[in-house]
Amino acid sequence: MVLALFDAGVGVALTAALAVAAVTSGALTRWAGAIAFAFGVVIVVVGGFPFLALLVLFVVVSVLATRFRFAEKKRRNVHEGTAGERGVSNVVAHVVIPTALVLVGGAAPDALPPAVLAGLFAAALAFGAADTFASEFGVLAGRARSVLTFRPVKPGTNGGVSLIGELWAIVGALGTAIVAVALFTLANAPRLSVGPFLVAAALGGFLGCQVDSVLGESLENRGVLTKGSTNFLGMLSSVGFAAALLLGLGAWS
Repeated sequence: MVLALFDAGVGVALTAALAVAAVTSGALTRWAGAIAFAFGVVIVVVGGFPFLALLVLFVVVSVLATRFRFAEKKRRNVHEGTAGERGVSNVVAHVVIPTALVLVGGAAPDALPPAVLAGLFAAALAFGAADTFASEFGVLAGRARSVLTFRPVKPGTNGGVSLIGELWAIVGALGTAIVAVALFTLANAPRLSVGPFLVAAALGGFLGCQVDSVLGESLENRGVLTKGSTNFLGMLSSVGFAAALLLGLGAWS
């Protein structure tokens, strides 16, 4: 899986260019861009270009979702950053697990086969897209309910969900899974058959998004967890769900 020297150099240069573009466009803060570059280098050198491409697409659509009707979000005080930029904690929360998966797959391919790695990696980013879409689009729904008690809560409240937000979560998770299948297929990279791949990645990502909401209401609102740690645990659960689904479907053997 580790890239050859020339390809690795290309991957590092491409990652650097993407990180600079993210910072100069205001999508990431400087430190967040530096961290994204460091983790991105590991992902592309150890995993390969399809992994980096999926991560980059996730960042792009997340930025677009964050900036959608940003002025309105800012008026409601439910916006991200000062101008929609993502900081260090957000980047770390969303990139540590995908990077760890790639490292484990590179170091122990017998334990984590490349095809399974692709599915779990996609599930992690499917969670990220589901969570971002649910938050950034759902907050504009005008109404929300507690994920635990179903009582009305203010949109943007941790643990608050809406029908529109849940539908967008499905779009984010399923869309990421479909794009992942296309990327790994075009790159002729190892992946599972389409059915198990889509089920594990999309359903795992969506279920992880629900875990994120539950943790947000039960622990983050009480100060036990931060937003970053809630996102981290939500993504970790999505990978766990995806692994369980692959085992249940007999796709991980």
